[in-house]
Amino acid sequence: MVLQSWGATDHNAMLGRGVPHPASTKFHNDDTGPAAKRLKTFESTDGEDSRDVSGDEYALRTPNAYRDETADSEDEDALEDEGKVTSIRPTELESALPQVKTDKEAIEEYEAMRAAEDVPEDLKTRLSQRSWTKGKSSIYVDAFNLALETVLEDEGPLFDEKEMEVFNQWRALEYEAQYLYVRLFLRKTSAWHRINRLGYYGDIADLPAAARVLQSVRQLPKSSAGTQSNPGELTPPEGTVLESNFSFADFSEGTITSLEEASSLLTLEELKTIAKEAKVQGKNKSELLKALRRMSQRQSGLGWVGLKRSDSEHTVASESGGNENDVDDSMSDMNRDKHFVRKIMASAGSCIRLSLPTLKLFERVHLVFYRSTEWTDKSLTTIILARISRRNFPDYIVSRSANIFPTRSELLEFEAALRTQFKVDNILEFNGNPGKGGLEEVLSIFDEVYPRWKVLLKEEQRKEDRVYESGEGAYLRRFSPAWVYTRIVHKGTYVLGRFKMYEREHEVTSVLLNQQLFHAARRGAWYQRKALLEEHYMYNLQPPSGISDPEQQKRHWKRISLRTCEAGLQDKDCHMIYHYDLQRRIRKLEKNLKIPKREQHDFGHVLLSQPVEVTVEGIQLKKEYPTNKRRVSAQGEERQRSTKTIWVDEAEGGGECSVEAMCLSDYRSRGFKGYHAEGGIIRTLFAYLFYDVLFVYIPNVFQTAYQTCPLDLHTDAFFPSRASEINHRLVEIANGSAADIIRAVDEREREKRTCIIGLNWDFELDDLLEILTCFDGQALATVCKVMAQEYRVRGGGMPDLFLWDTEKKEVVFSEVKSENDRLSDTQRLWIHVLTGAGIRVELCNAVAREVKVINAE
Repeated sequence: MVLQSWGATDHNAMLGRGVPHPASTKFHNDDTGPAAKRLKTFESTDGEDSRDVSGDEYALRTPNAYRDETADSEDEDALEDEGKVTSIRPTELESALPQVKTDKEAIEEYEAMRAAEDVPEDLKTRLSQRSWTKGKSSIYVDAFNLALETVLEDEGPLFDEKEMEVFNQWRALEYEAQYLYVRLFLRKTSAWHRINRLGYYGDIADLPAAARVLQSVRQLPKSSAGTQSNPGELTPPEGTVLESNFSFADFSEGTITSLEEASSLLTLEELKTIAKEAKVQGKNKSELLKALRRMSQRQSGLGWVGLKRSDSEHTVASESGGNENDVDDSMSDMNRDKHFVRKIMASAGSCIRLSLPTLKLFERVHLVFYRSTEWTDKSLTTIILARISRRNFPDYIVSRSANIFPTRSELLEFEAALRTQFKVDNILEFNGNPGKGGLEEVLSIFDEVYPRWKVLLKEEQRKEDRVYESGEGAYLRRFSPAWVYTRIVHKGTYVLGRFKMYEREHEVTSVLLNQQLFHAARRGAWYQRKALLEEHYMYNLQPPSGISDPEQQKRHWKRISLRTCEAGLQDKDCHMIYHYDLQRRIRKLEKNLKIPKREQHDFGHVLLSQPVEVTVEGIQLKKEYPTNKRRVSAQGEERQRSTKTIWVDEAEGGGECSVEAMCLSDYRSRGFKGYHAEGGIIRTLFAYLFYDVLFVYIPNVFQTAYQTCPLDLHTDAFFPSRASEINHRLVEIANGSAADIIRAVDEREREKRTCIIGLNWDFELDDLLEILTCFDGQALATVCKVMAQEYRVRGGGMPDLFLWDTEKKEVVFSEVKSENDRLSDTQRLWIHVLTGAGIRVELCNAVAREVKVINAE
């Protein structure tokens, strides 16, 4: 059987960067264009890349939190896009699965296969108990039920009697009702949807009937579990708790009473009609909605037409006693809001909205199944599509754990902690400058969380000392409320600094450093902050006893700051990316303290050399867009500014090419071999060299048989769980054994083209071995260590070009810069790592010696 070739773009799509690779060291760029060069990041309040691995992925972002707010669509094509998200970060489970087709065609192929009952045995055994008939099946429903049944089978005790009855009622639903629920579950789930515009007629014969089934009220038994109170959240959010009865969805009749809720159901044309009657104006739907709601807030009540209470008594009486259909629609006889709500609902017809308690219950099921809150419709389908794909996977021991959440209480506290963390992030990260009120609210949350965090810290340390035996603690702790609280405490130190509460900030930072269980990726930042506080502030806050001279007090605390920096460099969990700043502070402190030269630290062997700036000249092409109309011209200019620059590849026949391809041709003319890889070669080398380490048995990290990596690879739990194996492999690489390791893995796995994260089988073995002859072993070990510490963050940001010279036995990385091009933070970090490892890095400035203007049409 011929297996599909895996290109680097497929392997690394999860990193958000398409990375084209040529087939050999001779560069070809005919088939694919280069990936987007820059990965935009924003500075978070802790001064780190917002994509930091240390826990940001657990910000509570359920699908409706980041899905585009789109109106109900009338056509099926628009419905296919209902699951689009504005910012997609794959779950750890998705990242570990192979890159499979998840588009419309793949889903239709699967559903056709299910209809014909041509299903592989393992999947058929799992899913064949569904009650729907042949020809009526959906991958979304299959995947939803797979997640539910897996969780109940392995972790059923996490749910109480009421919740188990909801699941029993769910199983009893007919296929069409389940299908409607799942599709709404994957949409903007907190919104109302007009039943007559849902457009699922190809899958549901009677939409109103399916809606009525979901909206029917069902009884629930009593629960033995009580209401739980958690730090930062005394009671669960309003409307999320199951009462004595429930429904899967809500009726709109009698529920939609506000103009704001009702107006969101309107199409643009319907909204224009209402706006005309209300005498409000706007250029688009958003402006019309705002104007209508402003009018409602400003003029609600009887006063809008100057009526007095006595004038309206007969109207109230008629409304309460007469037939509602006979009530006069005159705007003088009722509140303006009520009038417009009635008109809107008459036009919209019956609507449906998923009931909040059951919605939150199913979201909890998905949290347990995916071990993440960031799942999407693709999360649901990827597992099934991976199972039926004809791919070869590495050999490892599958171990779906049933003890991720030991008790229901811990699961609920973890969930509540996520909501509290999201509240903190919302104040500090997502709404501009938080202001004094926002900072005080975060400080209040910190004060509630801090005592509970310290209690949980002791409990987790006890487990680490007495319970965990196989390194599983590092991954399991990510699902402890203490993990989330640690991040909240970290954010609290930022607020303490903003309020100039430096003494308390120093105390809390010291406690963070004294524990070694949570958020190892932040330890370097904590050492930096603690050293800064000791250098500049603590002498005034905690003057040492017996020393009255202010200068001597400063020197005392600077010596403590120096010891803090030294401790950071010696801390095995302090990531290498922080070493340079700590070393720089040490040199400064030793100079200020006038420590004798012979006693000072010597960092000469790791001093960063600056990247070498080189210039490559070429012919740039600029496309000229139509200028006959003003608007078209403006669009053309915008496209000109936003499009990547186009150049002439003079060395390869004069065709059009990217700026990276043009610069690579120049390097090749100087005797280099190379790829426009943007880290693709490093990821491939890492996959080869750490194959055995990636798939060593660690409990809980291999939850399916279809993974290309352990679940914790993209977290900071990966390194500490395998510290011994990783360090042993790094020593082997530094001692020159990399070629032997790669040969062994290639001989065993190439024929099967085993799916391994980052590994591109299109690279020839001879090319990789030739690269190793030019790559210093110690330098390669340094690069691999950074990858092992923070694979998700450091997988991107590498220089564009990977080059090697077989005569000089030298490896060179080159970052290509054209006009208005700037280095991102992750790129600067990689340049620091590479230069610190003794690897030559060049900044290649592409300069146009000639600009040719061509017609864009």
